[in-house]
Amino acid sequence: MDWFATYESDIRAYSRAYPAVFVKGDNARQIDEEGKEYIDFYAGAGVLNFGHNNPKMTTALVEYLQSGGVIHTLDMMTPPKREFIKAFVETILKPREMDYKLQFMGPTGTNAVEAALKLARKVTKRETVVSFTQGFHGMTLGALACTANHYFRQAAGVPLLNVSRCPFETHEGGGLQTLDTLRAMYQNTSSGVEAPAAFIVEIVQAEGGVNVASKGWMQALQKLAKDLGSLLIIDDIQAGCGRTGQYFSFEDLDIDPDIITLAKGIGGMGTPMAMNLVKPEHDKHWQPGEHTGTFRGQNLSFVAGREALRYFDDDTFMQQTQAKGEMMRQQLQEIADSYPDHGFEVRGKGMMQAIDVKDGTLSKAVAKDCFENGMLFGPCGIGGEVMKMIPPLTIPDEDLKQGFAILKEALERQIKVHAH
Repeated sequence: MDWFATYESDIRAYSRAYPAVFVKGDNARQIDEEGKEYIDFYAGAGVLNFGHNNPKMTTALVEYLQSGGVIHTLDMMTPPKREFIKAFVETILKPREMDYKLQFMGPTGTNAVEAALKLARKVTKRETVVSFTQGFHGMTLGALACTANHYFRQAAGVPLLNVSRCPFETHEGGGLQTLDTLRAMYQNTSSGVEAPAAFIVEIVQAEGGVNVASKGWMQALQKLAKDLGSLLIIDDIQAGCGRTGQYFSFEDLDIDPDIITLAKGIGGMGTPMAMNLVKPEHDKHWQPGEHTGTFRGQNLSFVAGREALRYFDDDTFMQQTQAKGEMMRQQLQEIADSYPDHGFEVRGKGMMQAIDVKDGTLSKAVAKDCFENGMLFGPCGIGGEVMKMIPPLTIPDEDLKQGFAILKEALERQIKVHAH
């Protein structure tokens, strides 16, 4: 009997795209119960930045479990939490001269976004939040209101209110001129448009098609937010924790966000955790217990997450990530150059690279072909037309090359099929 198809909800999604029962993982590879190996260019949608079953984290978790340390303590104080906070402040915040409070909430990205939205509205005493076309921020109602994807939004069953939409920089109607138009409307007291509580934006729109914001546009957006007394929320849930070749996706943009939402990779090895970095002057608006969550950074996540931070003790790991990211970009550009008549477009930042093949049917056929030949990746963007590559940052060069070889062969096969 297929227990999954018979008894699991029809909501299941990834298991339809990758119909295998996975039993083992090692860095950038997974093995199914038939013994077949797959090179993983999806990495848990950006959760497994440090690979499957990272040995340093596995050892730390086993030692903690065997020590009898507490696992679940709501938001009470524990040594693993103290060690994580200390490491994050000393390894990430202080070297960058960043001043933030660390807020732990429920363990997922959408929990982080909900907390950020709630706090922005408390701080400003305003209701509306501005989000951007093709942005993805989560599935719970507040975060879903900020999410643009029609397929996800239509499942809400209720109106998704108190969010207004603006074109992202790289989309039709976007750019600096649009921000100037927004400014004019907000500053005109008879425009009928109220200033927002916050602007929420991804520097790299991961699920939206790997669209990358520029320094000039982000600085203009930050200035607009500041001039209006609105908060700037950077959603770094998928693009953060080293993915772009720097710990935060915005480090080269010279901006200073009010709130940064983190999840996915922050927990280290798939142990769930979400954390917001909040400017102290905003954090003081919270009253104790005003926003809670049963799993506010359970201790296994603190243990694994603390080990993940060791990768950032110096610049070596991020230099390696930047080099691998450039290798990925070159591989995708070679593919694009091989099909000049198709108008394929390569874009990305660090080790989040993608090729837009302008055809969701083709992209999904390539993903299926890759799966059958031992490589996993996830299509994204409008209609799934963008092939996004986000392997573990720790992937060996030989696995990276082999994964792209599988991708190139699959694309060549599927282009021939679609030509007929």
